[in-house]
Amino acid sequence: MAGIFGTDGVRGRANVDLTAELALDLSVAAAHVLGEIGAFEGHQPVALVGRDPRASGEFLEAAVVAGLASAGVNVVRLGVVPTPGVAYLVKSRAADIGVMISASHNPMPDNGIKFFSRGGVKLDDALEARIESQLRQPWQRPTGTDVGRVSDDPAAIGEYVAHLVESVRPVGLDNLQVVLDTANGAAFDSAPAAFRELGAEVTVIHDAPDGTNINEDCGSTHIESLQREVVARGAHAGFAFDGDADRCLAVDAEGRMIDGDQLLAILALALSEAGELVGETVVGTVMTNQGLVQAMHEANIEVRRTAVGDRYVLEAMNAEGFTLGGEQSGHVILSRWAGTGDGTLTALQVLRRMAETGKSLADLASVMHRLPQVLVNVGGVDKSRAGTDPVLLDEVRAASEKLADTGRVLLRPSGTENLVRVMVEAGTHEEALGIADSLAAVVRDRLAL
Repeated sequence: MAGIFGTDGVRGRANVDLTAELALDLSVAAAHVLGEIGAFEGHQPVALVGRDPRASGEFLEAAVVAGLASAGVNVVRLGVVPTPGVAYLVKSRAADIGVMISASHNPMPDNGIKFFSRGGVKLDDALEARIESQLRQPWQRPTGTDVGRVSDDPAAIGEYVAHLVESVRPVGLDNLQVVLDTANGAAFDSAPAAFRELGAEVTVIHDAPDGTNINEDCGSTHIESLQREVVARGAHAGFAFDGDADRCLAVDAEGRMIDGDQLLAILALALSEAGELVGETVVGTVMTNQGLVQAMHEANIEVRRTAVGDRYVLEAMNAEGFTLGGEQSGHVILSRWAGTGDGTLTALQVLRRMAETGKSLADLASVMHRLPQVLVNVGGVDKSRAGTDPVLLDEVRAASEKLADTGRVLLRPSGTENLVRVMVEAGTHEEALGIADSLAAVVRDRLAL
């Protein structure tokens, strides 16, 4: 069973890769391992379980709850709630385990399971490996009064909304018109509630989840409808979330996309001016656009890079107490308020910056010039050989030497999908596209299954 955890939990096609049986076994193993390492401090543990609106989340939730309760864990079902909502509630309620059932931005047939430990922190690689090793292993399970009990608390999401609102106070968002695309996902109710409570004029699109329409031509992976709506309504800004609302992309008043790197630039300057950017450092990833590095250099702010995945960004932030980090895809971590990426929190803080400065989103984002970047996802290949094939590595090296200081090449296997990602930054879009397409062809040829 080794290798079932990716960069963000366990993810795959529901009822094929991620079955009810696996969900149950993972939950039992997680409770067993966390108990062994003393995470429960001698008391009967409590777990909070949330999910996004996918139909498969219903049976996976039942399996997760059954597994945890059978392992002696008291379980509170939160219902449909964003991933950062689960993380926040685990911390605020001092729960011992958090579980989010979601495949984030993936298509509806997929699903996933993310575990949080006490404090709302995602499990590290070592703990995940230990859970895998304990799958279906015999152990002395509780009986009688020691088995877990199950209850429901769908109103808990109100605590999360109040937390979001508190992150903006005393600033109000009156007179700001915003469009939200909730991707027919987990933030369909909580995100609009937070914006409205702060006084913003809110239009919401794709806010009618039916179990089958999550991320379907909407949300942060399909922002075209948000762009049209912002322009049509003359809104000041628009924000698109993904299925579990741990990421956010923005749209300015002219309908132009503002990506995660640009949002980081905006928030970094805001925190720096307020004296709250610890170490004058922002944590990004290997996918962070070089334009952010250049913009931050001009402001005497350093950019640290990590592996792709907000968990690795958070690890780097925690190691030195940094207060801001994130990914180009829209995962942004503001450690004062959250221990994971939070799309709604990010959007609120950007709108707060607009309210405080009186500047448009376009003006705020203009501090960063994005280097043209092309990303090609190559499927149907053996991604495990992406870092070892000699011919492919030679081609990557040659492309990097050709770009020299004018750009860069990054080739990596996806941690959440069966893909190899080819990323190229160059002085022009045409040059980046040409190199990326050429390298993608080599990937298809050399790593063919």
